[in-house]
Amino acid sequence: MATSTYNLIASQVVGAGGVSSVTFSSVPQSYTDLLLKVSGRMNTSGGEYIQLSFNGVTTNLNGLNLYGYTTNASSYRDSSVIGLGIFNGTSSQPNTFGIADVYIPNYTSSNYKSVSVDMINENNSSSTNSAYQYLTAGLWSAGSAITSITLTAQTTSILQNSTFYLYGIKNS
Repeated sequence: MATSTYNLIASQVVGAGGVSSVTFSSVPQSYTDLLLKVSGRMNTSGGEYIQLSFNGVTTNLNGLNLYGYTTNASSYRDSSVIGLGIFNGTSSQPNTFGIADVYIPNYTSSNYKSVSVDMINENNSSSTNSAYQYLTAGLWSAGSAITSITLTAQTTSILQNSTFYLYGIKNS
């Protein structure tokens, strides 16, 4: 039976003042898959998306998104971006962050790269629209191995204490 080993490659914690993006450069090519864990909060009242790109390229990205909140659910296709979902904003309860797991299999191959995202935020409030869940199936239509990953705030910034952890996965 195959087992998987997770190794922390790099981590970043956003400092005071926030940032517009976070980049993991020089991603080692010695793993089978990648896992990115994000805990984020955005500098806008209603929250906003964090977008994903690879190797400094923001083209050939596609996402199929399924999301739900309270009793509502919907889906949409985005032909220009892979989004991680809407992360909590400044109107959310203090110290409440959205979390996402981003899985990238076979990232060193010359094939197109698939991406799966499982994201949720909560607000611990009585608002009927206080929690969202996003499931995203993404595709980067490029044959290059992934050597860097950038996560960018859609319009504002990623707030202090947001965290980003990149793991390499070896299957044996």
